[in-house]
Amino acid sequence: MTFKTTVLVVLTLACLVSCASNKVVKMETLNNASTGSYLNPVLRGNFPDPFVLKVAGEYHLYATNGTQGNVQYATSHNLVSWQLGKDALPVLPSWARKGLTWAPEVIAVLGGFLLYYTVRDKATNVQCVSVAFSSAPQGPFVDRSTGPLVNQTSAGGSIDASPFRDTDGQLYLYWKNDGNAVGQYTNLYVQKLTEDGLNLLGEPTQLLFNTKLWEGSVVEAPTMHYEDKIYYLLYSAGDFASDSYAIGYATSSSATGPFVKDPENPLVFSERSVAGPGHQCIVADDSGAMWLVYHAWTAPNIGDRLGARSVHIDPIKFSAGKILFGGVSDDSRPAPIHQPEV
Repeated sequence: MTFKTTVLVVLTLACLVSCASNKVVKMETLNNASTGSYLNPVLRGNFPDPFVLKVAGEYHLYATNGTQGNVQYATSHNLVSWQLGKDALPVLPSWARKGLTWAPEVIAVLGGFLLYYTVRDKATNVQCVSVAFSSAPQGPFVDRSTGPLVNQTSAGGSIDASPFRDTDGQLYLYWKNDGNAVGQYTNLYVQKLTEDGLNLLGEPTQLLFNTKLWEGSVVEAPTMHYEDKIYYLLYSAGDFASDSYAIGYATSSSATGPFVKDPENPLVFSERSVAGPGHQCIVADDSGAMWLVYHAWTAPNIGDRLGARSVHIDPIKFSAGKILFGGVSDDSRPAPIHQPEV
């Protein structure tokens, strides 16, 4: 039995024998940036599927619907101390059903920002992808569409949209078909976007699907990172409501593949109190060092009935086709570099 497998088994058993109460955790940050250190989770409470966008020295955090609204939102100057804000998407389009707004991600475009998100289509009753615009990163974002941007109805729907701008300026959209919702395989896809990011071009390309034991019945949450002529496609897999949820990656010389999964996957997995780490994104601190942002349960409070998916950060590096990650943390670590404006 490998170390990774042993950790997953131990955490699973700990969850089963625990007698944790069903206690609601207040959403807050317990970190003090002045100490030069951080302690996960950096944002407590339920803030699933976090995505961070850095704009003019400020970090903007978006998350799946919850107590803060359709798209939960917070800001930080240092990735450690967070201030909650207003709902970034206060109004849904008329064709969408409220209460199932998942996995928002934002990208800067000419004149403002686009927010891609998952929502339930009333007509087909499946999850799909839509897009909204705002002139400012905090919103409010407005969705003027008359229907979904992506909706693979026959494949269970479409979720977890992630935009990416290539080195030549071409915009792409990555997502996952929601096959596990209907007993099908799950696939990661990519398709070109128009220059304004509001429409798709051409046909989608299938990139990966769940083939490995650790992935279970799900691959999802694609994240694209480009460095030194290599495209790194990070993704999450497994049951999100368990300690088996984890993060892997694949590499390619092109944004559209073909991608090869790393043989040492999973890269990020449950350790100690950090359970089910996943739905990641990558962001740089003020020194240019890269950080992995992800959600995780705090063991033994795993699953929506007992716990919350809080926001975590840990350093990550990319080198010659490999991702270097020192493991998830639940103890005090050196904080991201922050250079206050003079």
